Amino acid sequence: MAPSTRDTDAMFDALIQDRRDPAALRKRVETLEFLLERSFTIPGINRPVGLDAIVGLVPVVGDVISGLMGAYLIWEARNLGMPKWKIWRMIGNLGVDTTLGAIPLVGDAFDLLFRSNTRNLKIIKKHLDKHHPGTMIIDQ
Repeated sequence: MAPSTRDTDAMFDALIQDRRDPAALRKRVETLEFLLERSFTIPGINRPVGLDAIVGLVPVVGDVISGLMGAYLIWEARNLGMPKWKIWRMIGNLGVDTTLGAIPLVGDAFDLLFRSNTRNLKIIKKHLDKHHPGTMIIDQ
């Protein structure tokens, strides 16, 4: 028997407090983007990489896993109430990254250059800055 919507809402409320709060959502998506795209630096070339590129080294399964992690950003954007065209744009970014990232060797190099999660974060931040200006953070 499938859990009801009320059950899943209660489960997510227990796991993620303030999940509807735009400021908390901004922190979550920024943290996830950092983990997926910039959490490590490659010595010698000083190029930041994250879990997306590292997990993507495992053929097929790694790309599916990194695609699912990237889909979380899209799920958060949908919960924020972003317009469908922005959601579809984010899906396109993730789809290109996941599809081309699945190609052996070439896809691994592509993962270093095309950062779909960073692109999707920019879309979410732009929406938050316009519709929830109280969440804006001034970068130094």
